Amino acid sequence: MSGQKRIALIAHDRKKDDLADWVEAHKAVLAGHVIICTATTGGRIMEKVPSLTVKTTKSGPLGGDQQIGGMIAEGDIDLLIFFTDPLSPHPHDVDVKALTRLATVYDVPMANSPATANLIVASGFLDQ
Repeated sequence: MSGQKRIALIAHDRKKDDLADWVEAHKAVLAGHVIICTATTGGRIMEKVPSLTVKTTKSGPLGGDQQIGGMIAEGDIDLLIFFTDPLSPHPHDVDVKALTRLATVYDVPMANSPATANLIVASGFLDQ
């Protein structure tokens, strides 16, 4: 597929179920793309949408967020959907900042909420 994108999906803390629900709602669109997740997020998504093929990195706190950051730096990620939990005490705060910085530096589109993820899907970006 010429328009196939490499999409990183990450969710922290209480946002994992929100991301899994978002993926389920958009599974038809996502099915044609390469999906890469951190381990725990990927597990939730595979439980919710078993038909979707998901590649996983390590768990976020064990280096998975950094692995995805490295993929961004290497040009191996086309889109980052990263649901952070703004109401948590932020033990992942450095990971959030690092991924946000890398996505900005390498001009990778990033969504931090269902609304922004919906806008990217509706924009036609995934079909380009």
